[in-house]
Amino acid sequence: MISEIKACGLSAICLSLVLCCCTPRYENMGGYAQGGTWSVKYSTEGVSAKAGEIRAAIEDILTAVDTSLSGYNRKSLLSRRNAGENVELNEMFRDIERRAEYYRELSGGAFDAASGPLFDIWGFGFTSDSLPDDDAIAAALERCERREVLNFNAIAQGYTCDLIAACLHGFGVRNMLVDIGEIYCEGLNPEGRGWSIGIDAPIDGNDVPGAEMAGIWHSDGGAYGVVTSGNYRKFYIRDGKKYAHTIDPRTGRPVEHGLLSATVIAPNATEADALATFFMVIGPGAAKEWVGSHDGIEACLITGDSVWYSEGF
Repeated sequence: MISEIKACGLSAICLSLVLCCCTPRYENMGGYAQGGTWSVKYSTEGVSAKAGEIRAAIEDILTAVDTSLSGYNRKSLLSRRNAGENVELNEMFRDIERRAEYYRELSGGAFDAASGPLFDIWGFGFTSDSLPDDDAIAAALERCERREVLNFNAIAQGYTCDLIAACLHGFGVRNMLVDIGEIYCEGLNPEGRGWSIGIDAPIDGNDVPGAEMAGIWHSDGGAYGVVTSGNYRKFYIRDGKKYAHTIDPRTGRPVEHGLLSATVIAPNATEADALATFFMVIGPGAAKEWVGSHDGIEACLITGDSVWYSEGF
C-alpha cells in the first residue's frame, strides 16, 4: 500500500512537471502613455528575445508616436505643423495621414482628421471654448476644408496598437493582447482560449474602464482590433441640454441621435478605431446597415433602450 501511494505521488509530480513544461509562459508589461496606461501580455513560446528588449522596443514606438502624432505634446510634429511651422514630416506621420484620408473617403466625410477646429470651438479639443454661434461654426468648417489643423485622436490609439502588434510579430510573438485604451488581440490567452474583452457600460460618469460592463466579447483566436467609442465620458450640460464630444464634421455640430456607444471588431485596431468614430457620427440605424453590408466587421451598438449585436459578434 505504501509503495502504491509513493508511486501515485511520483506520477502526480511527473504529470505536473510535464504540464509546466508544455504550458507556454506569458509575459506582462505596462506603463503610462498617451494620457493613460498601456499593457501588453504575450506568450514567450518561440520567442528568443528577453522581456527587457521587447519592452524597450515597445517604449520606442510609444515615444515615436508621442513626438510625431500627439496634439498634447507641444513639440510634436503634429503640434508644430498645426502651429504653422515648416516641419519635415516623418513616415509615421505620412502613414497615419494617408490612413485617415482613406477613412474620410470611406465614410463620406463623417470621419475627418481635419475636424480639429470643430472640436476646439465646442470645447472638446485643445481649447476650452463651448457653445459656438453659427458664424463660429461656419468659420471652423472653412478651416477644416483647408486642412489647417489635424487631430488624430480618433485613430491614433488603434494605430499605435497595430504598430506594437507588428513589433511583437517581428519578435516571433503569435499570442498577444495589446491594450492602449483600444485593443489588439491575437491567438490564445494563458488558459489556452481566445481572449475575452469587456464592453464598458455607456453610463454617464463611468470613467474607469472595466468598472461597469455591458457585456463581454470572446475572441475565437483570430487577429482582431477591438475598439469602443462613446458619448458618456466627454460631455457637458448647458441649460439642461447635453452636448457630447462626437461632432459631425459634415455639419459642424454635435450629434443628437441616441447612440451611446459603438464597439467595433475589425481585422486591425486602426480600422476598428476609425469605424467606431464613424458609427458614433452616423447613428445606430445607418451603422447597422453599414455593418450588414461589409464583411469582416462586427459591432455592438448601445442606445438608451437597446443593445444591438451584429450576427457574427
